[in-house]
Amino acid sequence: MRPLIGISCCVKGFGVFNTPNHAASDSYVKVVLGPVGGLPVLLPCSGPDCVAEILARVDGLIFTGSRSNVWPEYYGGPPHAEGTPEDLRRDETTLPLIRAAIEHGVPILAICRGMQELNVALGGSLDQRIQDLPGRIDHSTPSDQHIALSRTAKAHDVSLLPGTLLAQLAGNRDRVPVNSLHNQGVQHLAPRLVAEAWAPDGTVEAVRVEGAKSFAHGVQWHPEYDWERDSLSHDIFVAFRHACTAWAEEKRRAPMQAAAE
Repeated sequence: MRPLIGISCCVKGFGVFNTPNHAASDSYVKVVLGPVGGLPVLLPCSGPDCVAEILARVDGLIFTGSRSNVWPEYYGGPPHAEGTPEDLRRDETTLPLIRAAIEHGVPILAICRGMQELNVALGGSLDQRIQDLPGRIDHSTPSDQHIALSRTAKAHDVSLLPGTLLAQLAGNRDRVPVNSLHNQGVQHLAPRLVAEAWAPDGTVEAVRVEGAKSFAHGVQWHPEYDWERDSLSHDIFVAFRHACTAWAEEKRRAPMQAAAE
């Protein structure tokens, strides 16, 4: 039986009436059906009350990228610039869900906004517009680049921390090229997070949760866009799959062991 993989949603307005919808990009559904080998389920922004029941059912969680930014009050940051998209209903769901998933050992993979949520959920803070900071590069989508190409084009290299799972998946290379589609980034790293990759301007590009019971990693780039042609992107999802499969098997065995006792 395939592991059940929860995919975090955003609340977005659709149609002529701008009706709120809970949505996630098709790229996450495809990657779960592909290299993750799981059964995807979209998780609406249902708030903290549903966290325990979600964790009881899923075998892994993908925290997705999004145009919206994490609400600054969660990390003591200044208000966003006017026009910055926010999604408070998503924040109210994902932040407690991340903390509970780590506590229980449910595998998580946090991508772009998801990695920023991971950092905030565990006590870190964010820079809101990296491109406006001295000495930093523009990590956002280039305005003169075709949107489909910008998702897969390699924007810059990241340096990898040797000896980590990410470095092993990259064939023990010391740097790899990645795409880049974000404005926010890690400012102060959360106490439980370990940085595993950095952009040329020092921006943290990958993290892991130190002492986590299972797979708990975040990447600032978007491996879901190029896993069919990029071996590192593909192998990140395969590593996540192994963790989710192991968690599903552990859950299956637990009732049998309890009955035998």
